Amino acid sequence: MTTLTAVADAETASQRAAAEIARALRQARDARGVAHAALSGGNTPRRTYELLAHELDGFDDVEIWFADERCVDPEDSDSNFRMVTDTLLGPAAIAPERVHRMEGELGPADGAARYARALNEHAPLGHDGALPVLDLIVLGIGPDGHVASLFPGAATLRADEGELCLGVSDSPKPPPERITLSLAVLRAARRCLLLATGASKADAVSAMLAQPTEHVPASLLARERLTVIVDDAACPPAPRH
Repeated sequence: MTTLTAVADAETASQRAAAEIARALRQARDARGVAHAALSGGNTPRRTYELLAHELDGFDDVEIWFADERCVDPEDSDSNFRMVTDTLLGPAAIAPERVHRMEGELGPADGAARYARALNEHAPLGHDGALPVLDLIVLGIGPDGHVASLFPGAATLRADEGELCLGVSDSPKPPPERITLSLAVLRAARRCLLLATGASKADAVSAMLAQPTEHVPASLLARERLTVIVDDAACPPAPRH
């Protein structure tokens, strides 16, 4: 069942998200010795990562992955890796060998193929051995309901269940070329945490919690393992009776 938490403002949402991420990483380390977490870019989680850098008692047993990336150089201002480096990887002094970067500069096809190999080689497999199972994936949501770089109605939403990472060449948001974890990998994760703040996200959050549809990719996440944290501005209205 989806857990929805609404708090007063964006700062409080970031604090709650940082605490939830730290708790999930501790639980994973306690249970399996190492935690595997995938992070998203964008403006929404920036403050969360700044807080997370000081929330956890060390990252020596944490492997950092990415939910998606723009096909730009890692130093580019559009790079998710650069944002995460500035806010978390650098301040927390996370060892480079613990960070699995999507190589956006390789382009969508080659970058996705390289990342799929990295997942197969370094991420833990589920009991059936079919898909890697990350402990936590941190996601945002676009006003159109997209998550990672999985956009409404896109063919990537219908990718084979065995696909781990996908190239995107026609993103409706610039830049058009991207790399993204597949929906199958998002759904296989032990937990997804979705953070949304601001009134522009309220309709998307409401649609996400309604019936699953390819028109709202976030609605296709595994709801029984989904935690949603919103501020009051992004909180969907309570149903009327």
